[in-house]
Amino acid sequence: MNIYDRLDELNLTLPKAPEPAGLYITSQTTGNLLYTSGQDCRAENGEFPFTGKVGVDLSVEEGYEAARLTALNCLSVIEKELGDLNRVKKIVKLLCFVNSKDDFIEQPSVMNGASQLLIDVFGDVGKHARTAVSTPSLPFNIPLEMEMIVEFE
Repeated sequence: MNIYDRLDELNLTLPKAPEPAGLYITSQTTGNLLYTSGQDCRAENGEFPFTGKVGVDLSVEEGYEAARLTALNCLSVIEKELGDLNRVKKIVKLLCFVNSKDDFIEQPSVMNGASQLLIDVFGDVGKHARTAVSTPSLPFNIPLEMEMIVEFE
């Protein structure tokens, strides 16, 4: 399966890979593993279509959409590093932080947006381990931040 054909079938477009917002790089490889730095739901124009706390300022459904956009940003970073998403052998793990208040407990439902997108795009290769936790705030008032680990060929 060609990943770019699959993205077209799903009517998904990879945004331009985001630039780092500080003194770090957006990805690092060691051996055949690639680690992304934390990515957010920044649109290609640099603006944030979603901001605030999930469960307060955003619904779970809006958080789900923000997670999908964040996953696409991770894929853009991966493509920039590898040159071709078809080199991805396995999505290994997602680490997800959801900006939410103390009594919000639907972080997994929010992050299902990213997980479902990865499974839709990569099939079984997209099935991954995942951690989704709450955090009281995130930079730029973003609703979530995500890191991804992938194995590549």
